[in-house]
Amino acid sequence: MESTHKSADSSSRIERQLAHLKIVSRLLAHELHAQNAPRITLSREQVLEIQTSIDLYIEEVMRVSKVAGSALPSAIREVQAVAAPVAARVN
Repeated sequence: MESTHKSADSSSRIERQLAHLKIVSRLLAHELHAQNAPRITLSREQVLEIQTSIDLYIEEVMRVSKVAGSALPSAIREVQAVAAPVAARVN
């Protein structure tokens, strides 16, 4: 019974984490269908929405991995190193 509960918690956690990526995917899919041309144009607001969704996803993954007590995978550490200077410039 307990393993079923842990499995459900794990499943809902994964769904929450993937929700941010689903938003990005749906926004991009909408633009691809709305702009039937070889090139698409995104507004500044749309790019900001994409960036925010990706940042939220990264923060959630980092939070979960810290709570789980696991070390951050090297790919996430690389993202942190690259994203930190960008966030400082944007703010």
